[in-house]
Amino acid sequence: MSSKLRLNKYIASSGICSRRKADELIENGYVNVNGKTIKELGYLISEKDKVFVEGKLIHPLKHEYYKFYKPAGYITTADDEKGRKTIYDILPEELKKLKPAGRLDKDSTGLLILTNDGDLINELTHPSVKIPKIYHVTVDGFVTEANINKMAEGFEIETGKMAYADVQILERTKKATSMEITLYQGLNRQIRKMFDFLGFQVVSLKRIQHATITLEGLKRGEFKPIKPKQIKELKIFLSRSIN
Repeated sequence: MSSKLRLNKYIASSGICSRRKADELIENGYVNVNGKTIKELGYLISEKDKVFVEGKLIHPLKHEYYKFYKPAGYITTADDEKGRKTIYDILPEELKKLKPAGRLDKDSTGLLILTNDGDLINELTHPSVKIPKIYHVTVDGFVTEANINKMAEGFEIETGKMAYADVQILERTKKATSMEITLYQGLNRQIRKMFDFLGFQVVSLKRIQHATITLEGLKRGEFKPIKPKQIKELKIFLSRSIN
């Protein structure tokens, strides 16, 4: 760290939390720099400073970024009180320290971005930022243009929760409809709940893209590092989306 850095960004770079959570820790008096409690959100530090969060000395992590093709049958969490299988049951030990940017439900497949960059996770998932997530979805039955328009206009899937989706038909018969669906929200099981409301059952649901990162080059259950160039492009995209 060759220049001054904002304290909240330094904390987030350690991987313990997002920058927004770091702000809360600072405001609540849980952050100490060189023996002094700091509550100033814009406080700047240098590479010589020692930062403690809740009494523990922290250091910036080397950020890691992976993409993973989640198979069906696994939930997106580190552990589960019900004893269900999680993605960490099939990920190698070196990736078990990484967290997913968002979730896919047990029956869904597709792209998960795994990282120890808390700031990036927050930017990809915060509800105030409209980041596109693209899915390939097949439902039973014939989805009409009226259904598609209804999804674009939005409707309430839970009390006080309006859901919207952009839908493009890929293939349609009387028995089944395959679509590409883009979401800009992160509501729990949103696609399944929207089709349930419209009277359709989801047969398959696969996320193929999150922001600028795609599933390309992966088979089910596989993972690979995201290239530095792709991370740079992703961060540029996010900065434009947030600003």
